[in-house]
Amino acid sequence: MITQELLDSLSSSDKQALMEGLKELIDQSYKVEKEFVELKGLFEGVLELLPNALWVLDEEGGLVYQNSESLKIKNLLEFILERQSGGEMELEGNHYLVQINQKMGKKIISATDITDEKRKERLISMGQVAAHLAHEIRNPIGSVTLLSSTLLKRVDTATKPIVLEIKKATWRVERIIKATLLFSRGLQLSKASFALERLKEEIELSMSYYPYSKNIDFSFEIPPEAMMEADFDLIGIVLQNFVFNAIDAIEEVEEGEEGRIELLYREEEEFGIFEIYDDGKPIENKNILFEPFKTTKIKGNGLGLALSLRIIEAHEGSVRLIEGEKKGFEIRIRK
Repeated sequence: MITQELLDSLSSSDKQALMEGLKELIDQSYKVEKEFVELKGLFEGVLELLPNALWVLDEEGGLVYQNSESLKIKNLLEFILERQSGGEMELEGNHYLVQINQKMGKKIISATDITDEKRKERLISMGQVAAHLAHEIRNPIGSVTLLSSTLLKRVDTATKPIVLEIKKATWRVERIIKATLLFSRGLQLSKASFALERLKEEIELSMSYYPYSKNIDFSFEIPPEAMMEADFDLIGIVLQNFVFNAIDAIEEVEEGEEGRIELLYREEEEFGIFEIYDDGKPIENKNILFEPFKTTKIKGNGLGLALSLRIIEAHEGSVRLIEGEKKGFEIRIRK
């Protein structure tokens, strides 16, 4: 400690040396403080780049620091502190991997959102189960289809409607099996040039197997001369799925016994564009439209639109929900 007595005992040269030393010490202190502020800013900048949420608590549990990611997740810190442990946690439908460390009297908590990873694990598991069931069901359904076709040739006129209903039901099961196997195995495109008139005929044939009770007016405006280079079977599945969804939407409207579905086709320089409209029930949850094994419909397995999106993207195309005066979808397929 520098006192007046000490200063009085120093010579002029010693005082000069002391003053210079103090000045250098002050300059160094400012420099260290500046470097500390810069380092602190750099450190916080790095923490802001982290994809996980981060909190730092003092010994009393007071919040010392949190990054911007942590601000996006409400109630998570409180949920973690209640459990007083790390590991996987689920909060409001999201999954987090939580780690807790003690450093220099501070508690450091990090939470990484692993919802997508958990979703992929669940989809893989569900896909494997669905594929196994599809394999097991395919052979007996094939037998039922063959036997019903044979039976249809032998029964009397009064019994034929029953056999036809059996054939329709087996067709729907076969369609679900095909969609499940395509979804679980992956797609292999077999492109060829074909007339879109064939697609129209394919959709009209499939509609004869699809059950609906209301009087639906179908308007298919596809130019007879229009051609497309694509996988005929897969594009047919896409259009069938969207048309069947439109039928289901009309069926789910409580009032009225009529509906209308429009399928239009036009071309741009690089794309063939299908537009499908219906006047049925509006979509309730847009966020799960293309989510596998999830559906907003009363009937359905949640694979139709998910598989359709894969097929469309495999053709370097896209799909867009249309809302406004008319409700429907725009499907773009690269020509």
